[in-house]
Amino acid sequence: MADDPDGGMLSWDESVFRDEHVFEIDYVPEAFRHRESQLQTLQYALKPAVRGNRPLNAMVRGPPGTGKTTAVQKLFAELGGQPGVRVVRVNCQVDSTRYGVFSRVFQSIFDYEPPSSGISFKKLFGQVAERLIDEEEVLVVALDDVNYLFYENEASDTLYSLLRAHETYPGAKVGVVAVSSDPDLDVIEALDGRVQSVFRPEEAYFPVYDREEVADILGDRVKVGFRDGAVGMDVLDRVAELTSNTGDLRVGIDLLRRAGLHAESRASRTVELEDVEAVSEEARNLHLSRNLDALSEVERTLVDVVADHNGEQAGDVYDAFAERTDLGYTRYTEVVNKLDQLGLIDARYESLEGRGRSRTLTLAHDRDAVKRRL
Repeated sequence: MADDPDGGMLSWDESVFRDEHVFEIDYVPEAFRHRESQLQTLQYALKPAVRGNRPLNAMVRGPPGTGKTTAVQKLFAELGGQPGVRVVRVNCQVDSTRYGVFSRVFQSIFDYEPPSSGISFKKLFGQVAERLIDEEEVLVVALDDVNYLFYENEASDTLYSLLRAHETYPGAKVGVVAVSSDPDLDVIEALDGRVQSVFRPEEAYFPVYDREEVADILGDRVKVGFRDGAVGMDVLDRVAELTSNTGDLRVGIDLLRRAGLHAESRASRTVELEDVEAVSEEARNLHLSRNLDALSEVERTLVDVVADHNGEQAGDVYDAFAERTDLGYTRYTEVVNKLDQLGLIDARYESLEGRGRSRTLTLAHDRDAVKRRL
């Protein structure tokens, strides 16, 4: 190999990637394929904001990894460049309370974070609304992964405050784009009646990509993100197959990146099928990893306890949980319900002889895979 500098080995300063950022979660592609009708629906809803009017509200639904967040990011990039329009995307996995959402909006408008304590929600809300009125700006807020607000019982209060802002502060113009990745959650039905009457959104549904669509999108990423000839069609086809099996495009994007890094670890100029297979398990568990990463310390503790007491009754699991946290049963039940809604555990009611109905708690994923990621 020393006599063949152009052989298959990478030198220290070489890479199979042209632009590795193409495979990061926050990358917004120039070409956004197979979502034309959904984009049109959102453009129709938000267009009044450009004319200085309150936009229509929008509801974006679909399983994880179907392009929902990317669609919102692309539209917000265009809309945010228009005079008199302010756009704020809130990640509700991170900001899962009404105060958290408005803190994020406040930070976007004033370019600094509000105090974490000592300021009431009413004052925070008032400062946001008054600035919008003074600057004659229309505010469009995207509640990304709004399902997390429902898990914390914060959704109705948050949406009510945003949607009724013009009543409390005449002249305030606010629109909401709610993005849900929980297929079992009926957002409209789960809201309070006082919110249902004013939300009435335009709906855009994002279905799972089919195999050909996955191949198209991943092919675009390969062209932009990898050096010419680094990824062959056999590798792309295998990644598309594995991605289609999960229904989550993010798995394929992550798999391409990991396979590229694995090829580099072999000092190879090309990504081979062996690289894909070597990292496929980690990529398939991408959704699990992200769900676990978004949990609080208490929630992660309960997942760990369930892993150790898999299949046991809720009361027995609580005893082990209380030993590690000293939390009461009410809070324990709230965390159980959230983990069940997230699909991390299965909390199933069963009839027990002489004891009525009780819940059995089981992990929804492989125990070893969960333990490795906690």
